[in-house]
Amino acid sequence: MITKPKGTIDITGSDSLLWEYVNSVVSTMMSAYNYEFIRTPIFEASELFHRTVGETSDIVRKETYDFKDKGDRNLTLRPEGTAGVVRSYLENKLYAQPDIKKYYYNGTMYRYERPQTGRLREFTQFGVEVLGSNDPIIDAEVISLQYKILESLHISNLQVNINSLGDEESRIKYKEALVKYLEPHLDKLCDDCKERFKTNPLRILDCKIDEDSDILKNAPKTIDYLTESAKKRFDTVLRYLDLLEVDYEVNPKIVRGLDYYDHTVFEIVSLDNDDTRQSVLGGGGRYNKLIKELGGPDSYGIGFACGIDRIIAMLKEIDLYKSIQREIDCYVMYVSEEEKLHAIDIVQSLRLNGVVTETNSLNKNLKAEFNEADRLNAKLLIILNNEDLKMGLVNVKDNHTKEEVKVDISEIVDYIVSNL
Repeated sequence: MITKPKGTIDITGSDSLLWEYVNSVVSTMMSAYNYEFIRTPIFEASELFHRTVGETSDIVRKETYDFKDKGDRNLTLRPEGTAGVVRSYLENKLYAQPDIKKYYYNGTMYRYERPQTGRLREFTQFGVEVLGSNDPIIDAEVISLQYKILESLHISNLQVNINSLGDEESRIKYKEALVKYLEPHLDKLCDDCKERFKTNPLRILDCKIDEDSDILKNAPKTIDYLTESAKKRFDTVLRYLDLLEVDYEVNPKIVRGLDYYDHTVFEIVSLDNDDTRQSVLGGGGRYNKLIKELGGPDSYGIGFACGIDRIIAMLKEIDLYKSIQREIDCYVMYVSEEEKLHAIDIVQSLRLNGVVTETNSLNKNLKAEFNEADRLNAKLLIILNNEDLKMGLVNVKDNHTKEEVKVDISEIVDYIVSNL
C-alpha cells in the first residue's frame, strides 16, 4: 500500500472543520484590515531563497527542497512566503503605483526538518506583507492583525515578544560587541554556532541547541546598541501597540531566523502552552533592505507568518471541536422514483439559490434519511410523498421545533430561503 510521505498529513473529518474555521476567520479579518489576497508559485528559482533567506541560514543549508527541472533550472519548493511576494511586487512593477501594497497569503510551505507536533515538512502558513511604508503605525498594525486573528480563534493568554534589531549603524555596533563577547566562549558552543560565528554571528542567538546556556543568556542585547533614531522608532511602535491593546513584552532574545530582518522583530506565543517551542504561533518583522537587494527601489517592507498546523494543534487542545459542527440548511427526502424526480429538481433549485442542501443518494429508506439529516444537522426537512405531490404540495419540517407545514411546490424555494 502506498502511504503519504513522512512529515505530511491528510486533513479529513473533524480536522477539516477546524481548517475551514481557521481559514474563514483569517479571510474575514484580512478583509476587515483591507489586505489583498496574493498567490505566488509553490516553487521558485533557488536563487530567490538563497538571496533572501540567506546562504548561511539553517533553512537554506539544511532544510530546502531543491531540484532541477527538465530544462536544467535550479528550483526550490518555497520554505517561506515573503520572498515570493516581494519577487512578484518587483516583477510586476507594483512599486511604481503611489499607494502602499497590503497583501495576505495562505498556502503550503516546505522544509526538510524532523517532523513533530506542529512542525511538518509540508506545512501551511498564512501571512501578510506590507510594502512601501516605513511608518511605525504599520509595524503596530501588522502585529495587531496577527494578535487579533489568534484572539478571534479563541486562543487565550497571548503575548507578543518584541525586539528591535535597529538600523544599519545599530547592527554594525551590535555585531562588533557580540563577536567580542562570543569569541572566548566558542569552544563551548555547538558546531553549528561555531560556523555561524564565521558567517553570521547574530544567528547564534537563535540557536535551539545552546538557547538555554549561560553564554547566550548573558550575551549583549540588541536594544542596548540602538542609535537614537532607531530607539525612538521602537518606542513609537510600542506606544502604538498600547493604543491597540496588544499585550507585549520586550524580549531581547527575539532575533528571528532570517537574514533580511531589521528594526522591529516579533513572535506571538500562547502562555498557556508549557512547551516554549510549540507555544510560538507565528512571528515576523521589518525588512527595509530586502526590496533593494532583489533589484528594486530603496523601499520598505514588513510582514508576519503564522503556522496553521500549529494553530490547529492548539485548538484541539482546547477542544474547540465541540463548538464547531458541520450544518446544512435543508435535507430533501423521498422514497419512490417519482418522488426522486421532484427531489432532483428541488435540490438543484435550492443549491442555485445559495441554500446548502443534501438528499438521499444511497437508496435509503425514510428512517435512514431522518438519521442522516440529524447527522448533518439539517435545519429544515423537505419530505416528499406522492399524495402531496398530486396536489402540488410538499411537506416542510423544522428539524428543531418539529413543526410541519404544507407548501405549494412552486413556492418552495422562496419559502425555504425566507425561513432560514
